[in-house]
Formats: sequence, C-alpha cells, structure tokens
Amino acid sequence: MNLAIGNYFVRHAQSCLSALGQLCRQPAGSLLTIGVIGVALALPAGLSVLVRNGEAVAGQWESARDFSVYLQPGIAMDTAEALQQELESSADVASVVLITADEALAQLADSSEYGEVVGVFDDNPLPHRLVVRPRDDAVPAGLATLADGLEQRDEIDLVRLDTAWVARLNAILDLVRRTILLVASILTAGVLVIIGNTIRLDIQNRRAEIEVSKLLGASDAFVRRPFLYAGFWYGLGGSLAALLLLIVGLLLLSGPATRLSELYGGSFQPLGLAGSTALGVLGGGLVAGLGGAWLAVARHLAAIEPKI
Repeated sequence: MNLAIGNYFVRHAQSCLSALGQLCRQPAGSLLTIGVIGVALALPAGLSVLVRNGEAVAGQWESARDFSVYLQPGIAMDTAEALQQELESSADVASVVLITADEALAQLADSSEYGEVVGVFDDNPLPHRLVVRPRDDAVPAGLATLADGLEQRDEIDLVRLDTAWVARLNAILDLVRRTILLVASILTAGVLVIIGNTIRLDIQNRRAEIEVSKLLGASDAFVRRPFLYAGFWYGLGGSLAALLLLIVGLLLLSGPATRLSELYGGSFQPLGLAGSTALGVLGGGLVAGLGGAWLAVARHLAAIEPKI
C-alpha cells in the first residue's frame, strides 16, 4: 500500500517536472504566453489597488455618509448621552460619536482660521453634536426618515444629511465593485482561452507521441497528466508575472503620488499590494491554468486514438 502511494506521487512529480522541462525547451513561446496571462491578471488587480488608494485619498468614502445632529444650545450632557444611546439602537445606524460643546470649542481654537475668534466669547456658544454613521446597507430613504424624525424633536436644532450624496456614493461604489468583477471575469475567461489554445497546440504537436503511448497501453490519466501540469505552470508563471507587474507599477507611481499629495498639503502615503489581492491573483491564475488545460485535454485528447 505504501509502495503504491509512493509510486503515485513519484509519477506525479515526474509529470510535473517533465511539463516544466517542456516549457523551458520553448522559452520564447512560453514567456510570451506567461506574459500575456500576467497582463490579463494584473489589470483587475491593479484596478482594485487603485480603488483602495482612491478611498484612502478621499479620507475613506464611508465617512462621507456620516451625518451630524446638532442639539439645542444649553442641552444637558445627560440628554445628549441618552440620545446617543437611542440612535445606536436604530437598525440603520452603525455607530454614533458624541462631540461635546467643550470638545467642539477646543477643535475650533486649534484651527488656524478661527483660533483667534474663540477668545472673544465669554461663554461657549457651541452645542453638543452627534456624528451618526449609517450601516453599509442603509438606504437613503431610511436615513431621510430617520433625519425627519430627529428634526421634529425639541432638543434637536439641526440635522445635516445629504441623502442625494449618499445615493450617489452608493451608486459609485456599486459601479466600481461591478466593474472590477466584470473586468476580472472577462480577463479570467481570456486566460482560460489562452491556456486552452496553448495546450491544444501542444497536444497537436505531440500527437504521434500520444498515439504511441496509447498503443503501449497508457491510460487516459497518464496521457492527460503532463498537459494538466503544463496548465499549472502557465497559471503559476502568469500569476507571478502579474504580481511582478503590480509591484513594479506601484513602485514607479509611489513617488509621483506622494509628491502630488505634498503639493496639495496632504500627507497621503500610497497603499501597496494587499495580501488578499496577491492571494486572489495567485489563486485565480492557478485555477484558470488548470481549468484551461482541463478543457483543452477533455476536448482534444479523447479524439486521438492509435492507428493500428
């Protein structure tokens, strides 16, 4: 039993190394195929990195959905804290931050534009403020209803909520997510076609070898194995090429992006390649490589039979 298992793994190792050697014997064609696969995989991953950096530049898009609730001046702290707890229990609210009047005055004093004005006041004229962050799945209509109900309360002076911006933001985020998914699906299908066509040509070039192997009694699994490993190597090589392209591209763009941020008075540091994105590229390349090879083998290998 142990010997059979050992022979099984030895045969797979031989097929794996044989497929790699076959690719190395055709360096020009193999590198060209791997390069095309790398570009196809790098495009959606690069778009994902670009979106993450765009969110960072915007100071996190989700914070733009926040709205402020200004209490009447002179409202007691107990009333503000009770309202905070009430809003936190709402189904459409993710979190509520209470900014007291003293904290708001301190922030105003620290600002360069209004710092000198604060010293004119004898008393603190600012009210307590609640910063409400809606849930990700909160719809604009529900937020508008919540805001209308708050404005009717005596202890609340003003509710600042831009439901139109919330709707636009949700639409933008949904469009970006769908675009990434669509681009990734199309390019993954392209990788399947590229690898499948490459394996098909390899099968045709080795037709005589396959016929002799089948004539000598080789099983379909034995004949199929090298081509599946070839697809594995193409997928792995394309994934590594895509990661290399992404890393080089991010390094080239990091310096100009940082300088541009400094010119606008910001301190933005471009985000690099996330681990989840790298794993997605690697996994997508391997799945596409094996899938394309399997489709080509299943379609073309069965048609080759030895001629007696």
